[in-house]
Amino acid sequence: MSAVDTRVLDLDGLPALLAALAHGGRTVLGPVVSDGVLRHRPLAGADDLPAAVGDEQAPGTYRLTTRDDQRVFGFAAPVDSWKPTFLPAREPVGAGGVEDVDGWSDLPAPAPVALVGVRSCDLAAIAVQDAVLRDRQPQDVRYATRRADVLVVAVTCSDPAGTCFCASMGTGPRADAGFDLRLTEVLEPEHAFLVAVGSAAGEEVLARVPTREATDEDRSAADRVTAGAAARMGRSMDTADLRDLLYDAAESRRWDDIAQRCLACGNCTMACPTCFCTTVEDVQDLAGDPVRRWRLWDSCFTSQLSYLHGGSVRSSVPARYRQWLTHKLAAWQDQFGTSGCVGCGRCITWCPVGIDLTEEVATLRALAAHQASAAGAGAGAGGGTP
Repeated sequence: MSAVDTRVLDLDGLPALLAALAHGGRTVLGPVVSDGVLRHRPLAGADDLPAAVGDEQAPGTYRLTTRDDQRVFGFAAPVDSWKPTFLPAREPVGAGGVEDVDGWSDLPAPAPVALVGVRSCDLAAIAVQDAVLRDRQPQDVRYATRRADVLVVAVTCSDPAGTCFCASMGTGPRADAGFDLRLTEVLEPEHAFLVAVGSAAGEEVLARVPTREATDEDRSAADRVTAGAAARMGRSMDTADLRDLLYDAAESRRWDDIAQRCLACGNCTMACPTCFCTTVEDVQDLAGDPVRRWRLWDSCFTSQLSYLHGGSVRSSVPARYRQWLTHKLAAWQDQFGTSGCVGCGRCITWCPVGIDLTEEVATLRALAAHQASAAGAGAGAGGGTP
């Protein structure tokens, strides 16, 4: 279905949209101010949405701000991605006796959900996780179960943060596919939302909501929002030959430089919307029964993730950071046919020491160019020598 802005939803119609999404018992999730940050939480109504709330993000820095207007979605990436909705940070896999583990992987049918305010970067991240966890064999059944029958309302980003670089990754600031409905919030000629329908389910939801037909003026206003956001990206990443660049940099001295700052805390992997590493933990009481099994997020920055008999394969911080960045931007392409980075910038914002992967890629590129230039000069100088 072509993603064209065809309808206009006025500001007063937002509660009706949320009610339509909740039809049939769906839980509606969206951005909510909680403990001084924006998180994805259940929405009781439109008043829960963060009108007039903005954010400032920089390496190792995050804070909310108050906007001069009443834009409802006038912020960049919330703290949470949508990853925990489908791949919880900690979940029980099952329980049973030591000798009785039948059915430990059973997952009760989850309540249907609707996601509101999904940014294009996060929508791209969901597609990446779908490709890794749902669409390959063996399938992560628990992930696939939670992903089934989900309604997605995407929102075009209007105010990217200083750490955002989705435009250079080809993942934003406006989503072109993967949603049921897409909203673009405009403040002119009136405060309203341009609506594009992306699926039959989205069309059914929109039929329950009062809207009017979009005009060329409305669509032009929406296009200006998208163009303005793309022009104000805080960062960019040159993705040309990125896979080969990182493979060729396996022995670069830059990894040691990064390790002088990196704490190996794993914040970047926890904040990343595409990282999917997990581990399993069995817990039992003193009597030994029942045993409870938990699945937990894990990180390639821990020494245990690469532990084999006798020790860790990646025992040093340089090796772990190299593994993370190279897998994310290079090996991911070989394994899954896509980049593992969507340009949301969360890994930059939530790094305690402000390590910036776009800066590291640019530095590796500069080092490679310098080495190539030096090698060329050396070959030229020795060209006449027998």
